[in-house]
Amino acid sequence: MLLEKRVTISRVAAEAGVSKQTVSRVVNQSPSVSDTTRTRVLETIERLGFRPSALARNLTSGRSHTIGIVSSDLSYINTDLYLGMARRAESLGYALMLKKLPESTPEGVEDVLLSLVDLHVDGIIWGAPDLGHNQEWWDTERLARVPMPIVFMSAERRPELTVVGFDNVEVGQIATRHLLSLGRKRIGHISGPRSWWVARQRVDGWRETLEAAGVAAGEDLIEEGDWTAVSGQAAAERLLDRHPDMDAIFVANDRMALGTMLAAHRRGLRIPQDIAIVGVDDLPESACYYPPLTTVRQDKRYHGYVAITTLVRRIEQHFGAKTQTPAPEHPLEHSLIVRESAPAA
Repeated sequence: MLLEKRVTISRVAAEAGVSKQTVSRVVNQSPSVSDTTRTRVLETIERLGFRPSALARNLTSGRSHTIGIVSSDLSYINTDLYLGMARRAESLGYALMLKKLPESTPEGVEDVLLSLVDLHVDGIIWGAPDLGHNQEWWDTERLARVPMPIVFMSAERRPELTVVGFDNVEVGQIATRHLLSLGRKRIGHISGPRSWWVARQRVDGWRETLEAAGVAAGEDLIEEGDWTAVSGQAAAERLLDRHPDMDAIFVANDRMALGTMLAAHRRGLRIPQDIAIVGVDDLPESACYYPPLTTVRQDKRYHGYVAITTLVRRIEQHFGAKTQTPAPEHPLEHSLIVRESAPAA
């Protein structure tokens, strides 16, 4: 069934015999309308099926109830993360608007911000990863000129930024501690691009944990990939060429772990008997790898929930309203999902 043409406020006013301003006052529950007039207008609204324009109402109040989401690559805002944001935003009366960061430069950042200012968003979720030069723009003076609150989902913590993200040093610690608990002594690491802050944090967690245990953690035990399975395979080949006695690898994401497993299989290495492998993300398909992959899970839906909740609380403060949105109940935490690629001891 096709929707009928929207009934306008002008039609309601004409049929009720009042001005458009009077209809607006009734819709907005203004006390400055007589009971008789209010009843007549409400009866007309009911009869015609009038639906007040949310946009007009929002612009009158100075708010659009729209949140801008920025990412350098829209695939980085994965399905679970987006669902977490979308469901929480809808529950709080907000719509989402996705924007792609065209280039990781201060100029690219400024262009995206200006476009969101023009669109009157109430706040911004900055989902672009902290890499290259894309966050050089965020010095204190420039940030203060942005006319709406911003919440960062992946950025190095600084006093002037509101960051809602996982502790990626902890990711490396959890994975590496598990491999050490299995008695592994030669533990390599396949990182994401080291230009990414997240990748560097996972390297730090791996290194700190090994050094605390008195186990070698030199640069020769690290190879770099680009988050893809193909790059994971190539990185694992280089690592195993250099260290054929390696008995475990912590891989910075599940996709690269898939390539790492292929490299091990092609060398005739048994997983986990000869080499144990741990990834990060707990992709749905990681349980179907051969063997099923042990991985560190980050709850992406809850990450999206927390980011939107935090931003809406800041928006309420920004507009001088009483904060009515409760703070998130739980912190962002990791879960070690133990499977056959690195089973419990």
